[in-house]
Amino acid sequence: MKIYKFGGASIKDAENVRNVLSVITQSNEKNLVVVVSAMGKMTNALENVVSEYFETGGYEMSLEIVYQFHKNIISDLFKSIDHPIFSKMDAVFSGIKMFLDNNKSKNHSFVYDQVVCYGELLASHIVSFYFSQEGLASTWLDVRRCIITDGNFREAKVDWEATEIKISKKVAINGITITQGFLGAESTHNFTTTLGREGSDYTAAIFAYCLNAESVTIWKDVPGVLNADPRYFDKTQLLSQISYREAIELAFYGASVIHPKTLQPLQRKEIPLYVKSFINPKEKGTCVREGLALEPHVSCFILKKNLILISLSSLDFSFMMEDNISEIFKWLHEHKMRVELIQNSAISFSVCVSDKYGNLEPLLEQLREKFRVKWNENVTLYTIRHFDPLEIKALREIKQVLLKQETQETVQLVIKE
Repeated sequence: MKIYKFGGASIKDAENVRNVLSVITQSNEKNLVVVVSAMGKMTNALENVVSEYFETGGYEMSLEIVYQFHKNIISDLFKSIDHPIFSKMDAVFSGIKMFLDNNKSKNHSFVYDQVVCYGELLASHIVSFYFSQEGLASTWLDVRRCIITDGNFREAKVDWEATEIKISKKVAINGITITQGFLGAESTHNFTTTLGREGSDYTAAIFAYCLNAESVTIWKDVPGVLNADPRYFDKTQLLSQISYREAIELAFYGASVIHPKTLQPLQRKEIPLYVKSFINPKEKGTCVREGLALEPHVSCFILKKNLILISLSSLDFSFMMEDNISEIFKWLHEHKMRVELIQNSAISFSVCVSDKYGNLEPLLEQLREKFRVKWNENVTLYTIRHFDPLEIKALREIKQVLLKQETQETVQLVIKE
């Protein structure tokens, strides 16, 4: 058994869905679990539906955009207007409308998960029906019947014991199974949960772990794991091989190719991960496995944008001791701030955070009760692994550096853009 994961870019339109079929047939793999994300930018589009639902009560125009996007794709892919995919799509959208029209919950995260999940469900149905039309037999599987989680909507934690039992029962060891990334279901009421943005990679790793898979392949629109994001850097290099440890370090610092949670279950069972291009599927891509040296050994650049740098000092110039710092972290946790970098001295403490849930103002108000507070919004965190001092010098000459932190292997710079 092998696991293939196809992200939104790989199925963003009809031509790319055809290409996914080509990738699988060229691979000649007979026993696969195929994990798919929502098509194109449909997760973002469904997020807009949820936002409008809460802000204005009206969501119909945003949902119509999602409907037309999928209708255009299936109209291109399927030969007959009587194909069952059309009625399936209509049933899915009726389900979304029924939920939103009858929902009584004001819990944004709960509603988010019940609506946004339809991106993956629609994508997997379309891919499964298309494979069948083209003569490739497959089984469609609702991942919510397999991955069991707690009720922490939008960031659900996996119940590994229950999930392993479910997956081993529901996934056929022979043939091709098509399922959804990103999704699970909480164990109490079977409400849909999501595993965090970009969680489809994690889903592939969960299936690999539970099935003792031979390997996982993540199919991307890049040739593999690069040493920098080509959207921000002109010159990038393909990393042909890296160790789990190095990949976990890169993921921890924010490398976008591999989800941070993906690597841990694979490492526990030493299941190799391949990152390959769906545009050029015969190219080798990147292999991540135990004990591989970084090849080539080059500097790796990681950017995290739109962060906030908060600098604190005590009101009476007393030392920033453990009790102060523990209280700060308690408040950061309560306001759901993701900590990206910390630095402290005798009388000051700085923290770079991601404000995913828009809780900056209440956090600052609480911090002002006990500390002098300064902050900078919209900063960028540069992380450079295996850095060359000349590269750091060149970067500092053209950027305003607010904070620098350096270890033997890694330099981090908070930059004011």
